Amino acid sequence: MAETATSPTAIAWVPRGAWSGSTRAGSFGAEGVSGIIATLLGGFGLATLIAGTGGASSLSQAVERRLGIVLPATPRIVRGQTHDAIWSGPEQWLLRAASRDGWSALLGELAAHAAVSEQSDARAALRLSGSQVRKVLAKGVMLDLHPAAFAVGDAALTSIAHVGVQLWRLPDGPDGPVFEILVARSMAGSFWSWFSASAAEFGCTVTAG
Repeated sequence: MAETATSPTAIAWVPRGAWSGSTRAGSFGAEGVSGIIATLLGGFGLATLIAGTGGASSLSQAVERRLGIVLPATPRIVRGQTHDAIWSGPEQWLLRAASRDGWSALLGELAAHAAVSEQSDARAALRLSGSQVRKVLAKGVMLDLHPAAFAVGDAALTSIAHVGVQLWRLPDGPDGPVFEILVARSMAGSFWSWFSASAAEFGCTVTAG
């Protein structure tokens, strides 16, 4: 007797944040006032911009004309009202947008001046602040993050616990120094495993940005 063909069960695909499965909002570690505030960032647009030979000036002019920010020539982050430009190497940058509204159209415009690669869902982003933030980062970052060596706006490509990261320092907030970190989405779990173990002694509050 022939079997009756049936339709495959419909699958509903639900978007997942880059930190999904690795962590969630809440607190862990030492009790009392948290020495670390970890804010999970999401919903931003992110792309790499790589200028062709002799094309950095043209790209920089296009970005400044369109977004009102200047591409940094050194390891720095330049922040605008809606977009940030982060140095990623000679004539290479990350462009970050607060939201993805009009994002595809913007990248299409910039593609006339550079090699553009969409990275919005490829990175996990985290903002760290608090009175003990430098102490926790010192456990894994092979950089001197003292204010005299790493000023507000400085950026770096480095590694934390053998995980490649890109980090930069923002202006200090009410809770102390502020740093942001980008890590490849595929390595988010490994990074969080290191971070949660390193931050536990100081107490950490995790929030969603």
